[in-house]
Amino acid sequence: MSGRLIYLIGPSGSGKDSLLDAARTRLTKSNCRIVRRVITRSAEAVGEAAQGVSAQRFAEMESQGEFALCWHANGLAYGIPREIDDWLAAGEDVLVNGSRGHLSATRERYPSALVVLLTVDDAVLRHRLLARGRESAAEIEQRLARNDRFSAEAGNDPSLRVIDNSGPLEQSVQRLLACLVR
Repeated sequence: MSGRLIYLIGPSGSGKDSLLDAARTRLTKSNCRIVRRVITRSAEAVGEAAQGVSAQRFAEMESQGEFALCWHANGLAYGIPREIDDWLAAGEDVLVNGSRGHLSATRERYPSALVVLLTVDDAVLRHRLLARGRESAAEIEQRLARNDRFSAEAGNDPSLRVIDNSGPLEQSVQRLLACLVR
């Protein structure tokens, strides 16, 4: 039996990392691996527990075929280690914190991927983005506009599993776990 790629997407600030952290123990118990991404952001940067590498090291890893998936967004490079293919072949489910912009390429490589879209109310999203202090107010407004455009397009995609993360985190964890039941 093959495992299943679960591709979690949503705007920056929607709470993907918080959701994964809160669900980690339960996901692990149900034979689902959560992948640690490789990012060209320093390991000291606030955010997910990713493997931070230099842009040069990322380029080397990419050229050596170390990534199953990789993309560039918001001035950073992101990679998903190729070992996920071994896990999937061994029948394990693999959850990836992905990219909305890389969704079509992911679906091309993993046609049976389960795509979970994490959404959040615009006012909540604006507040979260301002609180983390990574972007200027103008950059945040650009992110919100991009999110609105993607949400409008995604509304026409019945294959997406949508979870609203505007409320209590535990509620979103329960919704995620329900999406993953085969």
